[in-house]
Amino acid sequence: MERHGNMLVTHKMKWGDCLSHQIWPYIEKGWKDDSDRNINFFWGLGANNIGLIRECERLGEEWWYVDVGYFTEQITRYPKPEIHNKEYTYFRIVKGGIHTKDGILTDGKRLDELTDKGIVGIYPGWAENRKKILVCPSSPTVTYYINNISQEEWIDKTVKELKKHTDREIVVRNKPRPGNKWWNKPITEDLKDTYCLVTNMSLSAIDAVTNNVPAITDKINVASSVTTTDLSMIETPYKPNVKAIREWMTVMSEHQFTLNEIGSGVAYEALKRQYENKVL
Repeated sequence: MERHGNMLVTHKMKWGDCLSHQIWPYIEKGWKDDSDRNINFFWGLGANNIGLIRECERLGEEWWYVDVGYFTEQITRYPKPEIHNKEYTYFRIVKGGIHTKDGILTDGKRLDELTDKGIVGIYPGWAENRKKILVCPSSPTVTYYINNISQEEWIDKTVKELKKHTDREIVVRNKPRPGNKWWNKPITEDLKDTYCLVTNMSLSAIDAVTNNVPAITDKINVASSVTTTDLSMIETPYKPNVKAIREWMTVMSEHQFTLNEIGSGVAYEALKRQYENKVL
């Protein structure tokens, strides 16, 4: 943990290869808040971050969560995290939570930039005549943090509830990790015959919606405004129109930034507008 002149607190991981060691210098350079209160930044929920976040909440201190972006060129995660292209790699920055929930609709220029870079495509509408349900749990750490149960318990509980409302095939896809059967298998392969994706907080909901597949998510998932949040609705999932999808994508694009945008203050100014409706 390091404190800076304006009471910025960047919580660094002990692991030397953690991406927080690359990201925090940009935060420390570009975050222009000059107040005398503590402003905490966390990379992910690893190490003791959950306990530290709980302490921030207990003390009423401001905290921000930083993680991989919603729309971004993917980083290498294992065995050593690596950013391949800084101009195409985005990181989400969220105040007081791990997902963006609300935001101010802008002119969409940031989303257009992502389209021009080939990171997002034009939403084509909903797929039809699909069969299976794809259940994609969040990591064990996120599941415990959000749902207060283990990942295995969440899977069992979710599948059991789904079976009350549908007789469709239910397939579980866990997060790809070295050595498991999903490693090096893009989620787009599993989405090809998916009727609906079900998750708690996984960003797989974004993959689903942007690949024509409706989803059911936790109420605080970033995709909750364009998905269903009730498992009993599995046979009639919400399928918003193209305008609603673009507006949702536009808001998300205003909460993720490249390292250079973070270091230059672009992220700070954009987020102030989003959270305080104030241009600095």
